[in-house]
Amino acid sequence: MMRRLLGLLGLLGLLGLLVPALAATLAQAAPAHIEHEVPNARLAGSGTFTYFTMQIYSAELWVGPQGYVPAAPFALDLRYARKLDGRKIAAASAEQMEKIGAGDAVRRKAWLQQMTAIFPDVHEGSHITGVFVPGQGARFYLDGKALAGIADADFARAFFGIWLDPATTAPALREALLKQAAPPR
Repeated sequence: MMRRLLGLLGLLGLLGLLVPALAATLAQAAPAHIEHEVPNARLAGSGTFTYFTMQIYSAELWVGPQGYVPAAPFALDLRYARKLDGRKIAAASAEQMEKIGAGDAVRRKAWLQQMTAIFPDVHEGSHITGVFVPGQGARFYLDGKALAGIADADFARAFFGIWLDPATTAPALREALLKQAAPPR
């Protein structure tokens, strides 16, 4: 009887070690659309964007095994905390591109038109995922379903620069996103 009890306690102890490890692994699994675009994706960092204490969205940066490098694909997933008009999302993106010094006025106007055509209205819980495709441009998803792409490498650098460029207007969010973006050692 004592041997069975000790065996059961040992098994429970082993399960106690395995279950949290398994849960942590599952919690870090990339959504299917991200895994498709960024094979073996891992979460590099996450953070929240607020505007005058009002939460606008939470962001996650997903990178491949090589980490965050300009020649490799990555995904930025924004989960919205409130309802927003797609045209306003596009306009705010173009404004932020200007603030980091990306493109000239003519290119930003063209990019704004493209984003306005792509970005939908969102509601609380919606998420838009942008995928950086090196040398090609960007692809976008709404709630895991393909939206459209913009085949312009300069646009892609400018768009993702909103969050990842050193000149970003949200340096704390940039730092949180890049927290574990280096390649694993």
